[in-house]
Amino acid sequence: MRLNRLLLSSALVVVALVVQVSVLARLQLPGAVPDLLLLTVLGLAFVYGHVTGALIGFGAGLLADLAPPADHAAGRYALVLCVIGYLAGLARPQDGRVRSATGPMIVVVAAAVGSTLLYAGVGALVGDTSGGQVGLGGLLFSAAVYDLLLAPFTVPFVMALARRAENDPVADAQGGGGDVSAGWLASGTGLRIGSQRGGLRLRSARSRASRAGRIKGVKRL
Repeated sequence: MRLNRLLLSSALVVVALVVQVSVLARLQLPGAVPDLLLLTVLGLAFVYGHVTGALIGFGAGLLADLAPPADHAAGRYALVLCVIGYLAGLARPQDGRVRSATGPMIVVVAAAVGSTLLYAGVGALVGDTSGGQVGLGGLLFSAAVYDLLLAPFTVPFVMALARRAENDPVADAQGGGGDVSAGWLASGTGLRIGSQRGGLRLRSARSRASRAGRIKGVKRL
């Protein structure tokens, strides 16, 4: 793994884990806890691919296993995020551009549900029954909803940072990943934020030119 990838991934994972443990876990929301760490792994895997995504997922999961107040067997969540990071890397856009929010949203829902099921399955295999008193159906539904609501505010941001750190020409052409967020947030409505801004600038320039022409007494078509 390149040094810039290692440094950026480590920083994002640590920040995500701190926010998740100190803020999200204390919200006392019904069901699951919003998994910011999972979304960070997804965003990095979308840019770096399946191999690096698996390595980042394993490291992030192991850190979560060891960080307090973890009450499960060490390595359990590391295996889960390793698998999720690998599969998410296989689903990354081929040309690096996210044109539609549908694909990433499906991946987020599948990752939320899959990570919950895999976590429960691994726990059953190793005899770790912590959290077994919580209904699995409620956990699956709440995990999917929370992660889906949180994803538009985290995954595009993580992807933009990863592309910028890679000196990706796609990121340079997009002005720091703006179209990544546009493709995620606005694709469902058919809008394109970049072109919309350009159209507003063009209409504003025409309006100013028209007003100047009327002041000078020149008729403009």
